[in-house]
Amino acid sequence: MTTAKEHLGHQVAHAYDEDGAVPLAGYAALMTTFAAATGALVALGRRRGAVLPERVPPWDVALIGVATFKTARLLTKGKITGFLRAPFARRERDASAGEVMDEPRGSGLRLAVGDLVTCPFCVSAWTTTGLLGAYVLAPRGTRLVGAGFGAMALADWLQYAWTWTQETVEN
Repeated sequence: MTTAKEHLGHQVAHAYDEDGAVPLAGYAALMTTFAAATGALVALGRRRGAVLPERVPPWDVALIGVATFKTARLLTKGKITGFLRAPFARRERDASAGEVMDEPRGSGLRLAVGDLVTCPFCVSAWTTTGLLGAYVLAPRGTRLVGAGFGAMALADWLQYAWTWTQETVEN
C-alpha cells in the first residue's frame, strides 16, 4: 500500500519524466546534504573567526578552478577511485589516459548518488565548495593543495602533448 506522499512523489516524477526513472527524491536528498554540508562549513568558519576575503585574486580563482577540474576528474573517472564509485556505479569500459567510464546503477537514492559520482560536472560543485571553504579557513594550505592538483592537470596535458608528438613523428 502506498502512502499519499509516495503517490504524489510518483506523480511528480512521472510528470517530469514519462518513465519515472529520474530519481528526484534522491536528487533532493543530495541537495539537502550539500546545503547542510555548506552550512556546516560556514558555521565552522564563523566559529573559528574566519573572515571572508574582500576579493579573490584572479590567480586564486584560476588555481581553484584547475584544482576543481582535476579533483572532479580524479573522483569521477580515475581508476584508483573506483572503489568510491563501486557501490553506486558499474564499470562500463576503460577510457584513455587511465580513466574509466562508469554507469550509475540502482534506483532511488543509490541511482542519484551514482549519477553524482560518475559526473565530473556534478562533482565540481561539491569540490569547489570544499576548496572555497578551505580557502577561507586556510588560504595558504589551500593554495598549496590547489597547486598540487594544478600541477597534476598540467602533467596530464603534457602527457597528451608527448603522446601526440610521438604519434605524429611515427606516422
